[in-house]
Amino acid sequence: MSHDHDHHHDNELDPMAARVKALETILTEKGLIDPAAIDAIVDTYETKVGPRNGAKVVARAWSDPAFADWLRQDATAAIASLGFTGRQGEHMQAVFNTGDTHNLVVCTLCSCYPWSVLGLPPVWYKAPPYRSRAVIDPRGVLAEFGVDLPADKKIRVWDSTAELRYLVVPERPAGAEGWSEDRLAGLVTRDAMIGTGLALEPEAA
Repeated sequence: MSHDHDHHHDNELDPMAARVKALETILTEKGLIDPAAIDAIVDTYETKVGPRNGAKVVARAWSDPAFADWLRQDATAAIASLGFTGRQGEHMQAVFNTGDTHNLVVCTLCSCYPWSVLGLPPVWYKAPPYRSRAVIDPRGVLAEFGVDLPADKKIRVWDSTAELRYLVVPERPAGAEGWSEDRLAGLVTRDAMIGTGLALEPEAA
């Protein structure tokens, strides 16, 4: 599985994705849509708007122990208190990375994903190779994302469903003591909230 996740699986489209691709091609040929504009909109929701919501949730949990406890006990309500809500019937569960456990989220059946806090799912999240290998060889998958964990660190894989979605709360990096929530949110990436990445170090923000 290449680290160029967004392009590696283009030839492995599921039937719905193939239909969308065919429709986009037809509309483009007729001059009805601009692929570049669509790509820009998708990129905005995939990497900016949605993940910013989740980053705010994580930053609040890092800053406010009471909120972190609420997030552990009832993530749906805690997240909703910040104005981020999902589809009716969709529940959230927050899983916290610790010094001895790293959490990884996958959806083995399709591509269930917490849109309200992470936006659109990346292409690689929906790809069959990720969905299968994340369960079979999570340590190997993480290594391909550049996350090399100690051999004694446990990896727990969470399988999302249509009714229950997961948000990984990464460990707060050292060196960000006293930072505001806005600054802390800048350390939180989309991949860190899926579990395929870690929070940025303060010097990298």
